[in-house]
Amino acid sequence: MKNLSPIPTAAGGLPLLGHLVPLLRDPLGFLTRLPEHGDLVRVRLGPLTALVVCDPALTGHVLRDDRTFDKGGPLYDRAREVAGNGLASCPHGDHRRQRRLVQPAFLPTRMPGYSEATTARAAETTASWQDGETIDVHAVMQELTARIAVDTLFSTTLPPDVLAQALGDLNTTLDGMIVRTVTPPLLDWLPTPGNRRYHRSRTRLPRTLHHIVAESRAEGVDRGDLLSMLLTARDPGSGPAEQTLTDAEIIDQIVTFFGAGTDTTSSTLAWALHLLGQHPEIEKRLHVEVDAVLDGRPATHADLPRLELTGRILTETLRLWPPTWLLTRTCKADTHLGRYPVPAGTTVVFSAYLLHRQAGLYPDPDRFDPDRWAPDHPHPPRREAFLPFGGGARKCIGDRFATSVMVLALATIAARWRLQPLPGARVRPAVSALLSPVGLRMRATARAATGTASRPPSGEGGGAEPADRE
Repeated sequence: MKNLSPIPTAAGGLPLLGHLVPLLRDPLGFLTRLPEHGDLVRVRLGPLTALVVCDPALTGHVLRDDRTFDKGGPLYDRAREVAGNGLASCPHGDHRRQRRLVQPAFLPTRMPGYSEATTARAAETTASWQDGETIDVHAVMQELTARIAVDTLFSTTLPPDVLAQALGDLNTTLDGMIVRTVTPPLLDWLPTPGNRRYHRSRTRLPRTLHHIVAESRAEGVDRGDLLSMLLTARDPGSGPAEQTLTDAEIIDQIVTFFGAGTDTTSSTLAWALHLLGQHPEIEKRLHVEVDAVLDGRPATHADLPRLELTGRILTETLRLWPPTWLLTRTCKADTHLGRYPVPAGTTVVFSAYLLHRQAGLYPDPDRFDPDRWAPDHPHPPRREAFLPFGGGARKCIGDRFATSVMVLALATIAARWRLQPLPGARVRPAVSALLSPVGLRMRATARAATGTASRPPSGEGGGAEPADRE
């Protein structure tokens, strides 16, 4: 490997702390400024040195060569505390077998059943809204996607208190992951309130899901859900014995899919509703589409190809606010990225948010423009620069499932409701393991039967003022 270049270091580092201060103070701003230094940039996080990939071609190289750039680094060390050795966090050596065992749950033949569960839950959720009430959008979307996840994972209904506890535990672990990623492990066991909450939640969430797995295994019935597929999966590549997943592996997969199926989709739906509230002209076009496609009936899996604008709205939302905004890999052998040397043991960081906000890749990158994804657009985005679900062999196995859930849920909401921003509301991203909106409260206004007008809030004309929904 001749003619290799030295790797530039990001500006603003401090003795001992490195770039921890700017990263913790403004992580998104810090990331988006890194391409000014080069395609591969060195950052220091206390004693840890990492390389941040700022170029789509080099990012694609990292994703395709998953043997050399294996899942690892501080972020995955923390993720494994929660999700164990599940499909999203396991190393390269375990991935192929796990993927073969899990793949049947995401075959196209399974999607119509998952879509039916999605539409039923979305219709149920929106039917409970009151005209004119104020909604905590992210909380409501999270409860909706959690119920969809439970339906498709387990074909069962969790009591409200159990579901609320599971969601609380999930949020606590996700919130703690990023902070714990950049803090020394020696601080993990200090008896701080945050540490106590984190340890309690990461222990209780798998235990809650374990009870569901145990009941399903004892029942021994294939209910057509993902858990049934995992319990009966056989690996044809493992020889005559055809290995199955152990109970521990099934728990790890369920924790992984419950987390991914709940928080990534709820975050994207919440951001999409926020962006539509900021762009009423696009919202009107969405209403025209859902009225024409659905004509007052519930959405179905067969409607997905015709909900084109709905899909582009969500694609653009994923570009602006990718839920999994930062990921890490560990280099397993001496290699190079482009003209830069990368020694074995190096932590490599890549970020969908960093790529998605580059003006050289997306003109006017901060603008919400679903039409940039239209098939007839003269300058379509480079697909290798769009990574909301990762890429390569480790690309999210549930990307099509997640996309169909979001499209059907958004169409179902838009068919009956407008969600309008509250005056003076300040919405900001909560930078934890996921980019979720904080402070997103919107007023729900029922749409008239024609799909173009709105009825007045029920609080007018002497009616009771609708209560806020958290």
